[in-house]
Amino acid sequence: MKKIILIMSILTSMLLANDTYKKCVGCHGVNGEKKALGKSLVIADMNSTEIVTALNGYKDGTYGGPMKSIMKGQVAKLTQEEIEEIATYISKKVK
Repeated sequence: MKKIILIMSILTSMLLANDTYKKCVGCHGVNGEKKALGKSLVIADMNSTEIVTALNGYKDGTYGGPMKSIMKGQVAKLTQEEIEEIATYISKKVK
């Protein structure tokens, strides 16, 4: 039973991250291959820790260049769990 609950939890997390990542596709590309608005880093090249740091920094205003206000609006409502799920999804699935 514990294994089933663990597997369901993992699958739910992956689906949530995938759903949340759909918001990112327009600027970053399906595979995270684009520089958003021609200015950002390519997120497919980032590891999970770098992505979490960037998203938390955008959220609190301590990360990013002149276009950071765009990302701040995108991440403002994300929970820490959602940020970590997105980072894991990008670093492992979006390649």
